[in-house]
Amino acid sequence: MATVHWTESGTPRSARWHSESATPPPARVVVADDRTKADTACRLAREGAALLWRGDFHNGRHLLQAMGRRLDRVPPGTGDSPAETFHLHRRARGRRARLLGRLLVLLEDDHSLNLRRAPDVRLACAEAYGTPREPTLVPLRELLGVIGAHEWRRKGVPVPALGARIHPHYGVFSPVRGEYVDLVARAPLPAPAGSRTGARTAFDLGTGTGVLAAVLARRGIGRVVATDISPRALACARDNVRRLGLAGQVEVTGPALYPDGRADLVVCNPPWLPARPASVLDQGVYDQDGAMLRDFLGGLAGHLRPGGEGWLVLSDLAERLGLRTRRDLRAAIAAAGLRVAGRIDTRPRHPRARDAADPLHAARSAEVTSLWRLTPA
Repeated sequence: MATVHWTESGTPRSARWHSESATPPPARVVVADDRTKADTACRLAREGAALLWRGDFHNGRHLLQAMGRRLDRVPPGTGDSPAETFHLHRRARGRRARLLGRLLVLLEDDHSLNLRRAPDVRLACAEAYGTPREPTLVPLRELLGVIGAHEWRRKGVPVPALGARIHPHYGVFSPVRGEYVDLVARAPLPAPAGSRTGARTAFDLGTGTGVLAAVLARRGIGRVVATDISPRALACARDNVRRLGLAGQVEVTGPALYPDGRADLVVCNPPWLPARPASVLDQGVYDQDGAMLRDFLGGLAGHLRPGGEGWLVLSDLAERLGLRTRRDLRAAIAAAGLRVAGRIDTRPRHPRARDAADPLHAARSAEVTSLWRLTPA
């Protein structure tokens, strides 16, 4: 783990560096406080300096917001194609995040913040970072994300299909977009050969919070095996399964995509955009080169019982952005020895689909999320 060194009031200081966004440790640190102006902060950040905030906590938040407004004055631009616009937009958002990530705060060795009017962030930081050990420098922007994630975890996200709440952990994709959950809740369950009771076992691959595994269990599937490669997701899914009283039906295991054995139903909701994730936190959105999608398709036939189905839950946003074609998807399905037995579509309900100021609005407003019912060819 990297250590950052700086001088404060003539005294050499050092602390461990931590960034969930994989931001490298700063080589130069200057102290900032309530007298620091947003223009000055932006200039220093552009020059590569990090600013260690020593002023009032809420003033630090206001400075971060003011820096963001100044950085937003330069729009990301529009390319000659949807794919080029996407890449320009993502590059601009990445640069913005890097510059805003240069406003830092120091967590003490118990995860506390020694700033005026600072909230008690110890529990939120323990949930995100683990047991405190030593003073740690973190970007204020990321710390605010940790605080927000703690509130989501504490309050939970209502899931109408469950009639209950799911409690997402930090770093685990939250089921705030309910359309994909609704698809799994209403699709007809397969009727395996020789079974009088319908689907008896299901695999939920890349379970995340465990929401789809819980929906399948509530639909009456007696045994659900939920997998994930992320330790955070595994802990989160186990927590939600326990909260919902489904520990007797749902087994959470990993790190792997497929568990051993075969199932009557295999469900996978992979990240929808085939682009390289910039950090661990990006892995819920970006699937580099469509690797998870390919692995799901490639292993499906060998993990289905006779008469079983695989459900691929996927948005066509990548197609509308020019990152993948429908022909590519159908070719990958056929190459895996599968056929499409049916498809159920739904339209997005999230606010970004209605945001005309979003550079990707044309694609988002036309987006369709589908549940593809796949069987061996």
